[in-house]
Amino acid sequence: CNSFADTNKPLPSGWEKTIKGHQKPFFIDHNRRSTTFFDPRLEVQSPISTEPPVIAPRPQKMYFDFHGLFILKHFTYPNKASHLLTVNRDNLLEDAFRKVMLLPRKQLQRSKLYVSFAGEEGLDYSGPSREFFFLISRELFNPYYGLFEYSAVDTYTVQISPLSTYVDSPHEWFRFAGRIIGLALIHHCLLDAFFTRPLYKMLLRSKCDLSDLRYEDEQFYQSLIWIKDNDITDILDLTFSIDEEMFGKIEERELKPNGKNIAVTEKNKKEYIEKMVKWRRTIYICHICYHQSSFRGFNEVIDLRLVSVFDANELELVICGTADIDLNDWRQHTEYRGGYYDLHPAIVNFWDALGQFDNERRLRLLQFVTGTSSIPYEGFAALRGPNGPKRFCIEKWGTSDSLPRTHTCFNRLDLPAYETFNQLWEKLVIAIEETSTFGME
Repeated sequence: CNSFADTNKPLPSGWEKTIKGHQKPFFIDHNRRSTTFFDPRLEVQSPISTEPPVIAPRPQKMYFDFHGLFILKHFTYPNKASHLLTVNRDNLLEDAFRKVMLLPRKQLQRSKLYVSFAGEEGLDYSGPSREFFFLISRELFNPYYGLFEYSAVDTYTVQISPLSTYVDSPHEWFRFAGRIIGLALIHHCLLDAFFTRPLYKMLLRSKCDLSDLRYEDEQFYQSLIWIKDNDITDILDLTFSIDEEMFGKIEERELKPNGKNIAVTEKNKKEYIEKMVKWRRTIYICHICYHQSSFRGFNEVIDLRLVSVFDANELELVICGTADIDLNDWRQHTEYRGGYYDLHPAIVNFWDALGQFDNERRLRLLQFVTGTSSIPYEGFAALRGPNGPKRFCIEKWGTSDSLPRTHTCFNRLDLPAYETFNQLWEKLVIAIEETSTFGME
């Protein structure tokens, strides 16, 4: 068969092409609220057939459909089973650990989780749940607590720390971490943490490669890259062996049988690199064997078969979303109530203020209104409410003396019609930087 795509031909009605968060484009079908890497303009024809072309039957990797179809299909809540998790905001990490770890596996998988913060009024129509996962992930995956550390390449992504062996009950804490990741996934909540690529591969039980080593040891990674990209003939005196420290002693370890007598050459250096990657990963995993606990906790909530459709990049987007805010996308997918409209003076000032905010302050505002500071991979069109997608909403309310208030379950900001830009700026900044509890749910 011959496949072709007329890239000049417009997309079908309701379709959109985007590359946000991906190295290759994917397509959004707004009609069915799903995404795919399959170009709807791609057609397959037989060279000898005169029949009209048909759409190629290719498997699709699902993002929104994963939440909307897979979860509903495989994680039903029998008899509307639910579990109320009441946690203390002032002792959130320890309180959540104690209560989540007491829940049996079937209840984790089959019960709808509702969250309440002790001493705070409010019903959980998804807002408190989103904030719970936001706050718990911010603490649990914080390198300060010793379970995780920043990667070797940035202070943005985290990975399991070898020093976690000194934490009390590390197996249980990593099992708890796996449960939190799984629960966030099936309850459509995003985590305020971004992991290194190898950790996502661990959750998927997929194989690591050379590029993954840079997160653990940048110098080691660069040395293998140099070998890969350069002619090493008569330059390096390498064999298929490595000096390894074992219990304070240096011992020679062969990467293959009789490896110490096999020289590394241009012809076999690819095999050498593969052996070195496998050895380095083995050493790392031995030092942090507690990753198996993360697998266990994650799989107590999520069947591995359900996430096997993802690769590491895609799993990251589903679990963590993205922290890069597209202000035009935000404004395009905002609705107004109470007399507001896009060109209302107060609304114009609002978007002007956001235009002057840096990305961190925009994320704080997003967290203030929605309960999470991450954006779904599809953008603001996919912000979630209690019963599915729910757009960001701004409603006219109160007087110019009032601070903005929020209804996080419904992604709604109650914004007074401030008369000046400076007044709006001052009230908005106070609200997002000094308010931290639920009173409006």
